[in-house]
Amino acid sequence: MLRERASTKERSRSKIRTLEIPMMHKGPVLLLIAAWMAIGLLAQPPAKPDVKAIFAKATADLEKTGQAERAIHQGQKAPDFTLPDAKGHPVHLADLLKKGPVVLTFYRGGWCPFCNRQLKSYQDHLAEIRALGAELVAVSPQLPDFTVSTAEKDALTFPVLSDVGNKVARTYGLVFRVPDAVIPIYRQFGVDLEKRNGDASHELPMPGTYIIGRDGIVRLSYVQADYTKRLPVEDLLAGLRKIR
Repeated sequence: MLRERASTKERSRSKIRTLEIPMMHKGPVLLLIAAWMAIGLLAQPPAKPDVKAIFAKATADLEKTGQAERAIHQGQKAPDFTLPDAKGHPVHLADLLKKGPVVLTFYRGGWCPFCNRQLKSYQDHLAEIRALGAELVAVSPQLPDFTVSTAEKDALTFPVLSDVGNKVARTYGLVFRVPDAVIPIYRQFGVDLEKRNGDASHELPMPGTYIIGRDGIVRLSYVQADYTKRLPVEDLLAGLRKIR
């Protein structure tokens, strides 16, 4: 009887000791749990950026600057320039104007689907543009190799020029810097502006299209901070008919 009571007491003490161990190490245990939780949180994939929202904000911010309204516009003298085409041959605006009006369009690059759609549309109506006595010229900040790629990919038969460093686009008031939030998104889509444009400025021209008369005066201008908006080819042709 005494042995049974003694055995019962020993079992009770053992249970008490077993229950007390976690309590004695409460601090370290909580720290360990906190560490596990932190590791778990860090292991979670980062939230994906809202690409549409970031692009929309970038466009809205550029619109607020009023830069598009300050760019070269109708009634002003078009800055003259000489730039290489896809084959490396120099193209001089003044020489083109001796032959007739010039349609000058600035685009961001061959990586831009809106630019490609616009250039393709103008190419499809190139015969009509030339029938109205005008020549079409497209300009981007891409290095010559990428300019060649754009011309070949879209089967463009009009001059496609390389404005490395955006020197000409700057004289037209079109150049802006791509926001920091947009740069990594471009890279995720495989668009490395440093590689394509040959510098680390991350500058691009706002899309702009001009009809320049033989006297060098801009007869029609269309500049948009919103990269999705381009001059419809119907409006381009109508503008050329007005100055015949």
